[in-house]
Amino acid sequence: MAKSRHDQIAENLAKKFGTKYKKHKGIDIVTKKRVIEVETTKEGIYQGINQVKRSQKPGYIAVNNKNLMNAIWATKGTGIGVMDEKGRILKRAHRNKKK
Repeated sequence: MAKSRHDQIAENLAKKFGTKYKKHKGIDIVTKKRVIEVETTKEGIYQGINQVKRSQKPGYIAVNNKNLMNAIWATKGTGIGVMDEKGRILKRAHRNKKK
């Protein structure tokens, strides 16, 4: 059976960042420095944002090229970063400091 586009992107990013793709458990990719949720649909971006928000680490939404602008707009003001399907960071993640 052919892999979905989501699985292909997630596996490539996991390999690039030296970790494993957690296919059926929460956030797709977790490294020592960041978390990455892969989304391949416009609707999925918002679900991914909600997942990444819960993490203590800087979070990123990785999207296919077709959804780059959708992800950048959706993450505006959230502190969540955006990367393309190759792992290039297009918008840096930052955590708001608690007062």
